[in-house]
Formats: sequence, structure tokens, C-alpha cells
Amino acid sequence: MAIGLFILAVIIQLAVVLAIFLLSLSRVTGSIVALITVIVTAVISPWSLILGVPMALLCLVLLVAPLRQSLITKPVYKALGGAMPSMSDTEREALDAGTSWWEKELFMGAPNWDTFASYPYPKLSEEEQSFIDNEVEALCTMLDEWQIQHKDKELSPEAWQFIKDNGFLGLIIPKEFGGLEFSSYAQSRVMSKIASRSPTAAVTCMVPNSLGPGELLMHYGTDEQKQRWLPGLAKGDEVPCFGLTGPEAGSDAGAIPDTGVVCYGMHEGEQVLGLRMNFSKRWITLAPIATVVGLAFKMHDPEGLLGNPEKTDYGITCALVPASHEGVVTGPRHNPIGSPFMNGTVDGKDVFIPLDYIIGGVENAGRGWRMLMECLGVGRGISLPALSTSASEMTYLSVGAFAKVREQFKISVGKFEGVQDATSRMASNTYMLEAFRHLVTCGLNQGGTPSVMTAMAKYYATETMRSVVNDGMDVVGGRAVQMGPRNFLATPYQAIPVSITVEGANILTRSLMIFGQGAMRCHPYLFDELQLLQSEDKAAATQEFDTLFFKHLGYTFNRGAKAFVAGYVGGSNDAPSFADAFTRPYYKHINRLSASFALTADMALGLLAGDLKRKEMLSGRLADIHSHLFIATAILQFYEYGSKSESERLHAEVALQNSLYTAQEAFVSFFANFPNRMAANVVSFVTFPSGRIFTPAGDELKRQLGDTFMDDFAANPFRDYLKTMVYYNTDADDVTGRMEHAYQTLVEIEPLWQKFKKAEHQDSFEGLTFEDHVVHASQNGGITEEEAEVLIQYNAMRFDSLLTDTFDEHLSEALERDNPHALENAVHQLTDYAQLKQQAKNKRGMSDDSDTAADTDALATDTPATAELNDTSDTDTKTGDENPNHGYESDGDVEMVSEQDTAEEVTSQTDFKKSKPQAEALDHRYRDAESHLSERMSNNHSRHIDPPDEANDSAEANTLKHSEQPVHVPHEDDKV
Repeated sequence: MAIGLFILAVIIQLAVVLAIFLLSLSRVTGSIVALITVIVTAVISPWSLILGVPMALLCLVLLVAPLRQSLITKPVYKALGGAMPSMSDTEREALDAGTSWWEKELFMGAPNWDTFASYPYPKLSEEEQSFIDNEVEALCTMLDEWQIQHKDKELSPEAWQFIKDNGFLGLIIPKEFGGLEFSSYAQSRVMSKIASRSPTAAVTCMVPNSLGPGELLMHYGTDEQKQRWLPGLAKGDEVPCFGLTGPEAGSDAGAIPDTGVVCYGMHEGEQVLGLRMNFSKRWITLAPIATVVGLAFKMHDPEGLLGNPEKTDYGITCALVPASHEGVVTGPRHNPIGSPFMNGTVDGKDVFIPLDYIIGGVENAGRGWRMLMECLGVGRGISLPALSTSASEMTYLSVGAFAKVREQFKISVGKFEGVQDATSRMASNTYMLEAFRHLVTCGLNQGGTPSVMTAMAKYYATETMRSVVNDGMDVVGGRAVQMGPRNFLATPYQAIPVSITVEGANILTRSLMIFGQGAMRCHPYLFDELQLLQSEDKAAATQEFDTLFFKHLGYTFNRGAKAFVAGYVGGSNDAPSFADAFTRPYYKHINRLSASFALTADMALGLLAGDLKRKEMLSGRLADIHSHLFIATAILQFYEYGSKSESERLHAEVALQNSLYTAQEAFVSFFANFPNRMAANVVSFVTFPSGRIFTPAGDELKRQLGDTFMDDFAANPFRDYLKTMVYYNTDADDVTGRMEHAYQTLVEIEPLWQKFKKAEHQDSFEGLTFEDHVVHASQNGGITEEEAEVLIQYNAMRFDSLLTDTFDEHLSEALERDNPHALENAVHQLTDYAQLKQQAKNKRGMSDDSDTAADTDALATDTPATAELNDTSDTDTKTGDENPNHGYESDGDVEMVSEQDTAEEVTSQTDFKKSKPQAEALDHRYRDAESHLSERMSNNHSRHIDPPDEANDSAEANTLKHSEQPVHVPHEDDKV
């Protein structure tokens, strides 16, 4: 009995402690509740004081301020203060720069789904939609990336002028200054569509709207500077560039060696106070053609000429200088991995500029790093993610078309499970990128400068794009490897390193920026605590730290309790109001992982402190967790506003499983490598008490998505949707339109094509070539002449879409590719194989009337050809994946000759012996491509008939009977 009461009392104590943490009671309230619990449980069982006494003592310490501060606050303050490295003004500004948005909710472990549901889903205004449908569409038709990359090495003068005249360089500039003032989502859509046609043109338009001075001027420029520069930038009269990086400073742009020293000098004939500038910038986009140059440099005032002798080093400052200014040197170009967008150098030695060239005037001296982190960070969340999304979407469309059109081992390559492993990944990743773009631009549309979210967007969009394009290269193989104007994958593949490197190299972004800035911007207490630890007034700081630190502890224990409970019950059921049966479980998983992340992040920050800055692998894993939680919510939002079709659910399900599994594995790797093993094991047990809970997408799900990847229209609304996101065309002579044209033709004729190929695979036709088989089927009545022409025309498109380019011996000029299967060339593909085979049989005495009839008679006979082509039932013969002998599925019934009974169909089956075919052949109205090809086919066959002799009378009769099949008898005046 006593043991039972003791156990009951201890359970009550632990339950109350857990409830205190779950309810997030204040320090005072929680301590009082705990003390009452200790007293009550002592009455139940005095032995409970074994646990109750330490609890009571701790509560007393927490309630008595002098005890609390001397025993806990001051030692912790001193320990953390010694562990934290000193922080420069530049680092402090970088950490403090920017705002936070939805990523903060996920970081704090208790996302508010009502807030999430209230976010306005990004949409285009009528003006923005019109611009994309007209101006952007027109620009895309002017662009030929092969010509740009391999011939001109730059945009054509016509394209450049169109870009300037139509406001492409002023998308973000307010209308009062002549700009278009588009939303962030509209900017993303514009850049995506241009990039789908020409990455070179996209980068050209991208930079002035993200990395250019326009954004800085709008937020920080003086009225005079805005009036001077913004109208010209909006109209394209001024072309901007921004010089930040150089030989000694790339991703660590804060280490730039470029300087500006305050001094007096001559400007426009007058002596004024200004800056003596020395700079050497590299990798600056648009620098070779820029008319105005933004410069970032470190500003110094050794003589105190600005009025403050105590302040000699101001830090990073931004200025705007005309490219024609004396001493500024631009022009030499870089060659960024073969992508010929304008990129080059900006140099200057002892260049004097007046102080009013500083963006925002002297008041903004030294604020350049904060300005860059806030304003250029916004562009980082728009431009490169837009280009990455576009490249992935074009890869989805082109590779999906290729996977269906290209056949191997008598089956579309997209049907192979090995290929589907890649294509399902491509499909889900592309879906994720489009969803990611929507949620990021949703946040940017609401204002603010969420630097953490945009860092996530830059890294995970470009890395995911790299995966999609690499998978596409694997699927397409040789068709994508051979360079040339027909290659639809080489351009995005070649440009991958540019996206990975610029606007913050990806390694740095993941390992330092996302979690480093995320902790500062998203944690509710950390940044304020850090400020107090760096304070010079330690006494006052300790008093403030006392309050803040215990709030922080309460937050940590609350998230720990949530994570512990979630480990056993699966997470909170909180979800947006629009959650349905499919999405609700995923919201529950996100709630659980978010609470686990908050606890894990606090453990890392508390135990590693400043050393976490050097533990980049651990920091990178925390970045993966935080980012994939954000990505999962983006997928859920996008799905909610999508078609919610079965095929879209497949995309979303695979994408969600991938994100949750990636986050889980990041947790596991983090715990396995955390230096403090005891802490890692405790937090690991709290967050994942039963071990791993997520698995990657299964094979069956991948197979389904791999099949869907090749579908279109109602069968795959997401593919149909992607056509509206990019420059889409079906021009048979276009680099991307060629494959899409063949694909769309196959979609239309697929039942006929599959039935014919199935029969062909089963050796139902005589002959050596595809054209032989079509003629055999047509002459034997298995298909009509119209169907024969459709098959030949599609086969020509298919063949042409798979051709790669050839060049002259110097690889300077692409050669014209002849298509031997084109309608006009098809007759030359016919052989006399069937006649030779029949004649050989006749000579050996192996042929009889019934044998000949079986080879040549029409629908009345039961030959394999006609049986296969006319069989529309599935009762006797399995098709598609169920039949191991072939891969052709009956995705719809095709009416063969024996089943056709409409007036048009009857006409097409007219007895030509009664319809005077020779008279019709003389009339130009009847001499269409189909009949001309048929005549050529018949003539070709008849030319190979041996002269009659007595020994071959029977063979001649049978051959003539074969040639008299009513396709079209060649007229004596016809020429071949």
C-alpha cells in the first residue's frame, strides 16, 4: 500500500511539472503551484519528499530574487559572456538586419495556423497578367539562346531596345518615377518566363530589379537622388550595376578591402568635401554596359573632417557613381561558364567623389552593410528562385515529353522503374519549387525584409533545381549531351554553377546564414540576451538578463514538454481551417517537428554558445530542419489552392514525404554528431522516443507519379498548369517546341500508335522498315490510308525530335538534319523484302493460294496483323504492363476498318475500282500528300516485280494481286 501511494505521489509531482511546462506558467505562478504540489503529495506519501524537497528548494530559489540572482543569474551571465565571441559593428548589423515572417512561427515551435490561413495567396493583377501575356511573350519570341550563347555572345540590339523601352529594368520602381511597381510575385513570374526562353536575358533583367541600386535608392536615397536616377532607371536610359565582390571578398563581402577616405577635392570646378576612392570589383553583372555604378566600400575619416574626431572608421558604405566619372574603369568582360550575360570588372584608383554620392547622404555613412542585407536580401528571394523554378519546370515539360516519345526495348523509357525513380523525384521537386515560390513571394508581398526566408529560398531553390536538371540529363542521355540548337537541356545544365555561386554561395548560405540569422531573427529572446552579454554596463545588464533568461528557460521547457508529449501522441492537432483528410496528418507532423526543433536549437545555442558559429556542419543540419519545415508548409498551401486532383495529390504526397524525411534525418545526424553526448541522447529521446517515424516515398508511389509525369491535361493538371508559368510553344522547329510537338501529337494518336506498335512488335507485318509495315497494314486493310498517313507523319515527328545536332569539322556551324522518315521521303524507306521473300517461297514450291492469301488478303482473313489491329477487347490478350512481351497499352479503343460505319468512314473505304481512281488522280484536288505517298509506295513495290516467265506464273499472279490492293494505282503520267 505504501509503495503504491509513493508511486502515485511521484506521478502527481511529475504530471504537475509537465503541466506547468505545457501551460507555460510564469516563474512565480509555476513555483507556487509546484510548492503546493509538494505539500499535497507529502500528505499522500511522506516518501515523496525524496523528489519533493529538491523541487521545493528550487522553487524557493526561483521566488527569492537575491538567491536566484546570486546562485543562477550571475554565474550564467558570466559563463555565457565569456563563451560568446566579441562582435563587430558590421556583424551586429548583419545579425540585426531584416525582419521575420512565417519562418519565425516554425522556429518557435508552436506555429499559429490561423495566421498561416490568413496569408493572402499571391495572384497577378490585370496589369501584371497583361504584361506577362504581351510584353514578356513578345520578348521571348525574340530570343534564341543558342544564337545568343554561341554566335552573338550577347543579346541582340533589338532585344536590348525592347527590354529598355518596355520597362523590364524598372519592375520594382514606383509608378511616380515611371516604373511598373509590380508585386514580388509578379517579378518572379516575369523572370521565370524570360528564363524559360533565355537565362542570359533573364539575368540581364534580373539584376536591376534585385542587385541594382534601384532598391537601395527607393528605401534609403535622398529625394534629390531619387529624382536624379529613378526615372532613368525605369525607362532604361540608365543601366545599373552594383560593385560588391572582388578578388579578396566573395561571399565574405564584409571583408571588402575597397576604401573611401574623407578629404577635400575638386568636383565640377569646385573644391568640396568628398571621398578619395580606391576599389577593384570583380564578377559584376552589367558592369561592361552600365551607365551608373553602385559601390560598396569601407569608409574612413582619419582627420575627423565630418565633425567627430572620435570616429575615424565608419564601416561599409554605399555610393552611386556615374560610370563616366573620371577614374572609373568598366568594360572588360568575364565569361561566366559560357553564359554570355554582361559580367565584368569595375576599377578605380584615387577616384574623388563628393559626399552626396553616398546613398542617403552622409547620414547613411557606415550603414551600407545593413542596407545590403535588407534590400538585396529581398531580391535574393525573388530572382534566383524564379530562375531555378523556371529551369525545373521546363525540364519537367521537356523530359516528360521525351520520356513518353522515346521508346527503348519497345516501351516508352518513362515506363522503366529505374527512370521513374528519377522522374518521380523531378516531378515532386518541381512541385515543391512552385509551392516554395508562392509562399516566399506571399511573404515578400506583405512587405518587410525577411532575410532568413530569402536565404532559404536561394539555397534550397538552386540546389533543388540542380537535382532536377541532373536527373533530366540522366533520363535524356545522349540527346541532352550533344550540344547544338536542338538541345533543350544543356543551357540550364551549364548555368547551374552560376546560380549556386552568386548572391551568397550555397555552402555559406546553408552552413552559416540560415540558422545563424534565423536564431537572431526568429528566437524570441536570443538577440536581446546577446545584446546584454555584450553590454559594458554589466550591473544593469545583469538585472535585465535575470528577467529575460528565465523567460527563455520557460520557453525552452515548454517546447521540451510539447516535444515529449508529441513523441507519444503524434503532435498537436492544430491545423488551418481549410485542412482536409489528406493534409491534416501533415500539419500534425509539422507541429511535432517544430516543437522538437525549438528544443534542439535551444540545446545547441545553450551548450555550444559562440562555438556553434564554427560548428558549421551542425548549423547546416539545423538549417535543413528549419527550411524543410517551411517548405512542407509551402507545399500544403499550394495544394490547398490547386486542383486537388489525384495526380496533384501524388505530387504533393511525394514532396511532403521527402521534406519530412529530410528534416528527420537532419535531426538524427545532428544528435549523432553533437559534442555533448548526454545532452544529445536526452533530447533525442524526448523528440524521437520510438526512433525514426518517417520513411521516403515507396516504390509504388514513385511508379504512380512516374506514370503521371508523362500525362497531360485532365490526367495531369499540374503539367497543364506549368505551361502557363513558362514560355510554352509547340513549334516543330523550335528548341523546346520540337519535343512538345511530337509529344502532343502522340497524345492525340496514342491508341492507334500503341495498337500498331504492338502488332509490329509481334512480327505481324512483312518488311524491314516502319514504312514497309505501314504499307503492309494499309494494303491488307488493317488500317485506312488516313491512318497510315497519321502514323507516317507522327513517326517523322518522333524521329526528328530525337535527332541531335551535327557540325562541320571545326564545330562552328550546325548542319541541316535530313529526316528520312518525313512524308516526302517515306517512299525511299520502302524495301522489296516482302516480294523477295515471296518469290523465294514460290521458287522452292512452298507457296499455295491459301498461304499467299494469309499473307496478303485484307480484313476478311484472320492474319496476325489484322487480328491485332482490329481486336479492341481485352478478354484474350493482355496489354501494357500486364503483358511481358510488349509495353503498349490500349489507352482507348481505335475503330478499325471493319468497325467504321459513318458516312465519312464509308467514303474512305470506297471500292476504288468503282470510283475511278485514275481520273481522280489526274485531278489536282485529289492529289494530296497521302495519295501521292501511296502511289509512290505502290510504284516502288511494282518496280521490283521480276519479268514473268513460265516458272513464275503463279508468283506473278500473286504479286500482281498484292499490288492491286486499292491504295492508289500509279498513273502512267505520274513521276516518282
